[in-house]
Amino acid sequence: MKRVTLLGSTGSIGESALDLIGRGGFRVEAVTGGRNLARLAEQAVETGAALAVTCFSECYEELAARLEGTDVEVAAGPDAVAQAAGRPADLVLNGIVGAAGLQPSLAALTAGSTLALANKESLVCAGPLVMATAARHGGRVLPVDSEHSAVFQALVGEDIGAVERVVITASGGAFRDWPLEEIARATPEQAATHPNWDMGQRITIDSASMFNKALEVIEAHEFFGLAPEQIEVLVHPQSAVHALVGFVDGAMMAHLGAPDMRHAIGYALNWPERAALPVDRLDLAALGRLDFATPDPARYPALGLAWEVMRAGGLMGAVFNAAKEAALDGFLDRRIGFADMARIVERVMGRMASQTGLNNDMMSLDNVLQADQMARQLAREAMAEAKEATG
Repeated sequence: MKRVTLLGSTGSIGESALDLIGRGGFRVEAVTGGRNLARLAEQAVETGAALAVTCFSECYEELAARLEGTDVEVAAGPDAVAQAAGRPADLVLNGIVGAAGLQPSLAALTAGSTLALANKESLVCAGPLVMATAARHGGRVLPVDSEHSAVFQALVGEDIGAVERVVITASGGAFRDWPLEEIARATPEQAATHPNWDMGQRITIDSASMFNKALEVIEAHEFFGLAPEQIEVLVHPQSAVHALVGFVDGAMMAHLGAPDMRHAIGYALNWPERAALPVDRLDLAALGRLDFATPDPARYPALGLAWEVMRAGGLMGAVFNAAKEAALDGFLDRRIGFADMARIVERVMGRMASQTGLNNDMMSLDNVLQADQMARQLAREAMAEAKEATG
């Protein structure tokens, strides 16, 4: 029976994973979450987890009260989440959203566990550090993003040196067909509605802006060791083809499936085997057609920033992600508009590009976190300047 720790268990990735884990063959070691303490406690009891952790220190007493009388150990705070990730387990599924997932990823790999990674920010912010930690301690990283899982599966039995290009698909998000002039006036509620996928609020808005796809481009660069010019993005409204891999002989291998995250999660949970999964089977005749289009740079300015990050290297991934998270907070708080997010991130990247040590090859957790904090502060300043300029 495989021992599994779930980080971010109360989010969409965690809930999907629990749906699969509940069907048998797994034992849950620990669950971690945020402020949804009722659900976190419920998950701990239902799965028989040894440990439940909330990332918010101030929530310890409430979580402990909810689990009083059970055998579940309780802890709270970011350090406790990282410690949970480092407990003995066969597989640690990291479904935490944002840069907060980096330290738990490193903790899991340092313990020699297999890391099923849905937290794309770990590789975006510190790809070389994450992969080096895995190699040093005998850990392994398995992709859980649907696109990267698709590439990973297409490469089974293949030589990465024979790969000519990788095509990552994007649904286009909520504003795929909106007139450009209306997108600037879009609200957080409108941006949080996805045409195909059922995801959390922040990742759904990132899909609408294509920031999510920009993160995935950088993640593919770091995970598979691809050069920036080997990675392409196509808008694919049906979300049936998750990725394509093109080889030097001109052949292309595509991964298709229904838009359901349980496929990629289930593949990672059961790897290196395949297991039957309760997902819809794709009916190509009913689907009828598969459409692809080049993303419009005017509609998705965030996407182009990914190639700037890859060309810059060093800590620019951490800068990009931190500025993106801060800008998203500003949009959710209605301090800036939807179209302002990409402009804020681009401005922060420009200001940080000249910082001494930003492209230092000696990447460490400390300098990643320092770059993260500097970028967030610059993003807040840029948003305040933008608000002042517009009155």
